[in-house]
Amino acid sequence: MEQRNNPHTLEAPLQHLLRQEALLRQEYEYEKKEFERQTETMGIARKVKRGMCWYPAFAGRSYYNSLNQLVMEVTRTEDLEIEHLFEFGRPVCFFARSADGKLTYLPFTATVSYADDARMVVTMPHAGSVLEVQAIEQLGVQLYFDETSYRTMFDALADVRRAKGNRLAELRDILLGTGKPGFRELYPVRLSWLNSTQETAVNKILCARDVAVVHGPPGTGKTTTLVEAIYETLRREPQVLVCAQSNTAVDWISEQLVDRGVHVLRIGNPSRVNDKMLSFTYERRFENHPSYPELWGIRKAIRETTAQGRKSHAERESARNRLSRLRDRATQLEMQINADLFASANVIASTLVSSNHRLLSGFRCGTLFIDEAAQALEAACWIAIRKADRVVLAGDHCQLPPTIKCVEAARGGLEHTLMERVALTKPSAVSLLKIQYRMSEAIMQFPSRWFYGGELQAAPEVRYRGILDWDTPIAWIDTSERDFHEEFVGETFGRINREEADLLLEELEAYVRRIGEHRILDERISFGVISPYKAQVQYLRSRIKASAALRPYRSLFTVHTVDGFQGQERDVIFISLVRANENGEIGFLGDLRRMNVAITRARMKLVILGDAKTMRRHRFYRELLEYIEGL
Repeated sequence: MEQRNNPHTLEAPLQHLLRQEALLRQEYEYEKKEFERQTETMGIARKVKRGMCWYPAFAGRSYYNSLNQLVMEVTRTEDLEIEHLFEFGRPVCFFARSADGKLTYLPFTATVSYADDARMVVTMPHAGSVLEVQAIEQLGVQLYFDETSYRTMFDALADVRRAKGNRLAELRDILLGTGKPGFRELYPVRLSWLNSTQETAVNKILCARDVAVVHGPPGTGKTTTLVEAIYETLRREPQVLVCAQSNTAVDWISEQLVDRGVHVLRIGNPSRVNDKMLSFTYERRFENHPSYPELWGIRKAIRETTAQGRKSHAERESARNRLSRLRDRATQLEMQINADLFASANVIASTLVSSNHRLLSGFRCGTLFIDEAAQALEAACWIAIRKADRVVLAGDHCQLPPTIKCVEAARGGLEHTLMERVALTKPSAVSLLKIQYRMSEAIMQFPSRWFYGGELQAAPEVRYRGILDWDTPIAWIDTSERDFHEEFVGETFGRINREEADLLLEELEAYVRRIGEHRILDERISFGVISPYKAQVQYLRSRIKASAALRPYRSLFTVHTVDGFQGQERDVIFISLVRANENGEIGFLGDLRRMNVAITRARMKLVILGDAKTMRRHRFYRELLEYIEGL
């Protein structure tokens, strides 16, 4: 099994935390400078393409939401196919563009409360800011540097470092030091609907006093296992905290828990909004509380009383007394509603950063579950760990690491996660899920051998799955004899290989014809097209969108980067590797976790397009080619 050793494994806990803080500071300074540079030098069109800006944007209505926050709607009508980076909790700033193209930034920031493809709702700082934005004709909105998240992570690291004589200090020394995690002796719970490795993982979680790790390779039912473990834990504890790095991951596990009948209170707005998702958000539960109508009436009265102008001393004194009584009653009602909501919830669900939300001030629980822990910075995990007596980490450190922009910080060890550290140094806490239900055996075997010590097994129902008779499950289409060339198109978008993309389209259309229109539509056969580079993805999207042959199946196609495909799967996957050069340079394709994600998205058919001469110089790709040739 290919293992990447953590160079800081043997550091003492306090030294390790100081190093983490220094590396995080490095990432913070880099990202802040990069934001300032982009704000000053990057044109609007490039910002829009990168998903960090909406222009033109249109200011809509403003109103007070259920939490008494002044919010404003912002919409866009152009560039809807470009995936943006706006999501709950991220700060934004507004700008006006003059006739000569000059940008003027407004002197305040707002916070995203909700965003979809064409509309977002932002929390505004005051009524004057709303009027300023609504008065702008050529309006734009862009992401602002996220100071709050970094500040929260720095505070968490400081708290962990200073902890002494309490549970946080014990967890710190067990997770980061040489202390061994403890386990209780419990009679095993029988869960016949799980496989043996999933059942073992659930029981290890129930027995863990300090920490348990669920290592879930692709398709092994990690979420299923985690949901079952949460369900069983709730038989023994009244309430647990469930966190993940992203809003999408929190939504997914929350939805599974709701399906099991678990009462979830979601802190923070979901990224996918539908009635089911909204029903367990804090905001919706707050609105539906029996005391809410009275609270809303009081808040309205406070705003009206504040807005009224008064001249005489007696009138001002009477208004002050009235406001004091109203505010006292509003505070009393808010506290009552919050107490009721938290008392009735089995699971409090939030992102790691949002676990520091004011609503969770003073909150403690017995068990914290962190899903997708291998994609979370260690500092972010400590934000939530401060609130729990024990922690369960679930994920796969052989897939995508956290997103880190500063190369030096990543190389220094910031990309090594808490889950990876615990998995490597506390093997007694780890449960590896070994039976996968996604890929045919032929697609599974190579990643199993390279990343998981050959321990994965294909479940009987997927072992020989395929789409066409006499079809090979994996194919590598070698472009090295075609004289294709990669081009560099910018530091963030990376590289593009248009000839390879055009060939991919030809091969994709040919494979679609082989399957047949009726079968694709009747069976809803799904297709994914993946490339590591954003420029290649955008070019492929435009080519596929323009293809008349693929038009009937457009709803069945997804084109995305590797990162965008994390956690997803499709029946057929085509991968464009892009790199083609005489020096054998493959850039970040050398991060093999990225390729592990790409090749394990396919259920029944995997097609890789790449320049074999370039890729063969790397051992992983050479052995992958040899494996495919041997099928």
